[in-house]
Amino acid sequence: MRLADRMARLGTESAFEVLARARALEAAGVDVVHLEIGEPDAATPAHIVAAGQEALARGLTHYVPAPGTPELRTAVAAFLQRTGRLRTTPDRVVVTPGAKPIMFFTILALCQPGDEVLYPDPGFPMYESIAAFAGARPVPVPLREANGFRMDPGELASLVTDRTRLVILNSPHNPCGSGLTTDDVEAIAAVAVEHDLVVLSDEVYWAIRYGGGHPSVLSVDGMAERTVLLDGWSKTFAMTGWRLGFGVLPAALVEPVTRLVVNSVSCTAAFSQHAAVAALEGPWAPVEAMVATLRERRDVVVAGLNAIDGISCLEPAGAFYAFPRVADLGLPAARLADLLLAEGGVACLPGTAFGANGEGYLRLSYANTVDNLRRALARIERVAAEAPGRARP
Repeated sequence: MRLADRMARLGTESAFEVLARARALEAAGVDVVHLEIGEPDAATPAHIVAAGQEALARGLTHYVPAPGTPELRTAVAAFLQRTGRLRTTPDRVVVTPGAKPIMFFTILALCQPGDEVLYPDPGFPMYESIAAFAGARPVPVPLREANGFRMDPGELASLVTDRTRLVILNSPHNPCGSGLTTDDVEAIAAVAVEHDLVVLSDEVYWAIRYGGGHPSVLSVDGMAERTVLLDGWSKTFAMTGWRLGFGVLPAALVEPVTRLVVNSVSCTAAFSQHAAVAALEGPWAPVEAMVATLRERRDVVVAGLNAIDGISCLEPAGAFYAFPRVADLGLPAARLADLLLAEGGVACLPGTAFGANGEGYLRLSYANTVDNLRRALARIERVAAEAPGRARP
């Protein structure tokens, strides 16, 4: 069967491939510590589950409006205002099954062949994949360890051309755990205004940060009319399997994105949306407890990695990923990740799964128990000591 040429431009997420390999090893009796999948290991809070069950019992199992139920769109707007992130109106909110459709629909609605999309590298691989699939040219903006893995506004500006249409931001950042500063977002906003660019601000990890506020480009005057806010329930409320995301869109994008919803998924499940309202309006204590636990795990992982000869790791400001530098071990990142799985029983991702600028790094998700993380660190230390490419004294 001959596939359309566009399929060659569509990538994938390596995390699911590594997970499949790790499960195969486990089926053969190998003990594996899972640090590859980017999802909280906490349970969805009980009051949210109860709301979903109640919705099913009430028969909320039919079609609902394509951009989301009025109740949920109103709840999203109120939540954003209550948490000090954004003052908006329900008609700007579009709810989707997961947050990825907001990426897809925004890029499809804005970009055509020849347009350029600037995105962070290392970064979530779907940014590059979706832009290329839409026919646009993905242009990586390097994130450098020397700059704390934050996007440099000056370097961003140097990459803008007359074909640049969209800039993608992600803070807190996957895979590096970095967070943009107020100065960063103000300078990036100035670049966007000067060149009349649209910004897609991926803030799905906004609640998982370890001190300080959450600087967003949306806080800069005038940016709401040229910025798409991408967020959802998966990370904040440990609801990855519920498939719930939302975008807050400039007025001109609401109808085109809603049309794309109609043409693709029709709507988001009614009972899930009912549970989503409960998440936004319910107690915040479960989120705080999850973040406190993740902070403890972060500290264990960062200290443990920095104690291993040949490995160094910056302290993540948010999300639940460590991005250690492993270049001194003398192996390509992909080869080292393979060795860690095959010989150490540690499933993780090479930095190159997130772009060419991830070479020399690994991504470890520390959404796992402290005991498991300590076991993984001991295994990483052993494999690192035996790495065949490592320079010996």
